[in-house]
Amino acid sequence: MPMATNRCFVGWYMHILATQLNDFSMIRFTNAYIEVATVADTLALKDLLNNAYRGEASKQGWTTEAHLIAGDTRTDEHHVLQAMQQLGSVMLKYTNEQQEIIGCVNLQQHDKKLYLGMFSVSPQAQGGGIGKKLLQAAEEYAQQVHCNSIYMTVISVRTELIDWYQRFGYIDTGKRKPFEEDGLTGRHLQQLEFMVLEKQLV
Repeated sequence: MPMATNRCFVGWYMHILATQLNDFSMIRFTNAYIEVATVADTLALKDLLNNAYRGEASKQGWTTEAHLIAGDTRTDEHHVLQAMQQLGSVMLKYTNEQQEIIGCVNLQQHDKKLYLGMFSVSPQAQGGGIGKKLLQAAEEYAQQVHCNSIYMTVISVRTELIDWYQRFGYIDTGKRKPFEEDGLTGRHLQQLEFMVLEKQLV
């Protein structure tokens, strides 16, 4: 193997190995406000996710699920930390100029696909383009770890949210998954299921 090609292969291999070991020091994003979250961010991320989806605070934004699911809890510190420390998983955070985390997304690598979850923007900051920037960062990350598609699950009755994702290239795969109560994320106010959306990157 030529020396230049060999160096390229070694660099690629070390990048993949670091990602699999959850070492994200080599991951970079074009948006300077977005970076990989750390364990120290766990509490702030938990509060952000709960405020964006549950309870009265979430009603200030358009991503609220309070009309579908009762309670104030979308997740807890344990599950946020578990998602961050899972092999092949990374949590991105968007931090404003006041050093407040006002956006986040969890990305989990499964072979050549990337699962996108825990996607949220602070209700007070919604409508300012932060969600779009986080989706772009997710695609940048997918390319760096050599994934060719990103998929997610969305509550099927969230038509306005589904329409928003479709504007960025995500399509309905036709797959549906049950959304069952789990004792943590709140009591369902109606029968719910997940729609699987996916975007091909190559």
